[in-house]
Amino acid sequence: MSVYHKVLKKYWGYDEFRPLQEDIILSVAESRDTLGLMPTGGGKSLTFQVPTLAMDGLCIVVSPLVALMKDQVLNLKEKGIKAELIYSGLTRDEIELILNKCLYGQNKFLYISPERISTSIFQEKLQSMNVCLIAIDESHCISQWGYDFRPSYLKIIKLRELLPDVPVLALTATATPEVVDDIQDRLGFEKKNVFRKSFERPNLSYIVRNVEDKNRYLLKILRKQKGSSVVYVRSRKKCKEVAEFLKLNQVKAEYYHAGLDNAVKDMRQERWRDGQVQVMVATNAFGMGIDKADVRTVVHMDLPDTLEAYFQEAGRAGRDGKRAYAVMLFSNPDKVQLLKRIKTSFPEIETIKRVYQAVGNFLQVAEGAGKDAVFDFNLALFCQNFKFNVLQAFSSLKILQRAGYLELTDDLEHATKIHFVVRRDDLYRYQLENQQQDDFIKLLLRTYTGLFTDFVSVNLDTLAYRKKVDVKLLIDNLKDLSQHGIIKYIPRKKTPFIIFTQERLPLKYLTFSKEVYQFRKENLEEKINAVISYAESTEVCRSKFLLEYFGQLNAPVCGECDVCKEKDGEIESKIYQAIQTEVKTFLTEEESSVYELVETSQYPEKKLLEVIRIMMDNGELKMVKDDKIGLA
Repeated sequence: MSVYHKVLKKYWGYDEFRPLQEDIILSVAESRDTLGLMPTGGGKSLTFQVPTLAMDGLCIVVSPLVALMKDQVLNLKEKGIKAELIYSGLTRDEIELILNKCLYGQNKFLYISPERISTSIFQEKLQSMNVCLIAIDESHCISQWGYDFRPSYLKIIKLRELLPDVPVLALTATATPEVVDDIQDRLGFEKKNVFRKSFERPNLSYIVRNVEDKNRYLLKILRKQKGSSVVYVRSRKKCKEVAEFLKLNQVKAEYYHAGLDNAVKDMRQERWRDGQVQVMVATNAFGMGIDKADVRTVVHMDLPDTLEAYFQEAGRAGRDGKRAYAVMLFSNPDKVQLLKRIKTSFPEIETIKRVYQAVGNFLQVAEGAGKDAVFDFNLALFCQNFKFNVLQAFSSLKILQRAGYLELTDDLEHATKIHFVVRRDDLYRYQLENQQQDDFIKLLLRTYTGLFTDFVSVNLDTLAYRKKVDVKLLIDNLKDLSQHGIIKYIPRKKTPFIIFTQERLPLKYLTFSKEVYQFRKENLEEKINAVISYAESTEVCRSKFLLEYFGQLNAPVCGECDVCKEKDGEIESKIYQAIQTEVKTFLTEEESSVYELVETSQYPEKKLLEVIRIMMDNGELKMVKDDKIGLA
């Protein structure tokens, strides 16, 4: 048994790797830069977690998805593996604690969001760390031609400069041939080295239906397919409406979008995962890292922006290898709406400049200042104050991000965190002198561990329930302890952040290259037209269409999608008509036995007998004397 199999068995309980996992692990173990293309649910994370646990040193994992990183760090910790996460929502004190752990070999995995790579504190400490591997998740984000390009990913090359001898493992679930080459170029691969698994999903039937009343058709699908399902919609409002419609029709459904409280999201996700809820109606905020193998149906009520996004979302069905269905519901107005997104996603340059100017004023950043500064950012309030359309403002910020002027992080909820900064002896003296805080401090120390070494997330609702007091009183206690220098206290908040990646510039210096604006706009047009072609096509097998879009040339037809089934039906109809004509021609001359018809026919016996039976049932044939049949 290899060392990698031992690690796999010890921590994950598996005896064997999935296809491609071991190949990628061995490539990484030989210190080769490696790109792994594995479909959603293919077990990408094991390809860097297993070799790291078999090596001496730390693995740095870069990912744009904070929620997914949090899940992976939690899962590793539950296995007894030391892992930490750095992202924009942390304070400098929290970051310093985590980096020091990595510096002194107390960690095996450091997950980091890409915008944190360029900070001086990280770069200073990184060079003294024993790093054995750099893993880049969602690596298509580094490509200008990827469907989810993020300029912050371009900072990853700094890791290569600071750690030139450390191999890189890049991972993605969806990439066109152009993007595959671009990823390797931008990450400075010495030699092209790609491991790819076919994107073909033989157990997944792709279906497109052109329907006007989508809700009624959805109900029909869900009543027929009783298993677990995900229904994707574009807006939060529609999310709730569709879920309510399903509930009214006795379908157990919940809805999920980024605007919900974390506790609500976790609870709904758990109920769906446990099978208490059949259907999750969701925006694209739902799905990343969701590991549920028995999803039978994924339905898209709206056209997605790209086939990459569609393929990833649809691919969440049928991971257990059993028959599953990916259904796209399409109506003619959807095409018009999708084409409008080109204009929404690429506002006029003057609008983008006005948004940049307004952000600087809103955050009170002077020209020439603000580099690397992180600010809480309320998009709704910003748009209200400066009279911007929310979608135009958001798209403008994304273009400013692509141009490298600022970063806009996801909408994140940050739990209340505390860290005791006094020694235990000093804390004991404080408790003796401050009896009104003594009970509260004891409650904290009984409930949570690691308070003297780390910032620890605390649930004030749970503590308030235990003490039978109002949460506000506990917040006052925390503030008091903080003011007396007993703890460092980070209040709970929910907000996205804006990071100025360079100092605020005068508008005349703002430029948008063709790569940032014009070429990206043309690229989006191509991707949107590909989605429309997929939805409207009635000639090309759905699976073949998708596989060839991702560069798998001469892909086979699946025989299971709506296009293939329609063609099969047409073929069946033609064969039936041909056999029917042959039987009638033969019996026109004389009555005959079934045996004689079988002997003389050019068609398979099974098909011939089936057609004769149907013709008998339809009254076209009749039984005559001596077990012979004739025309009716």
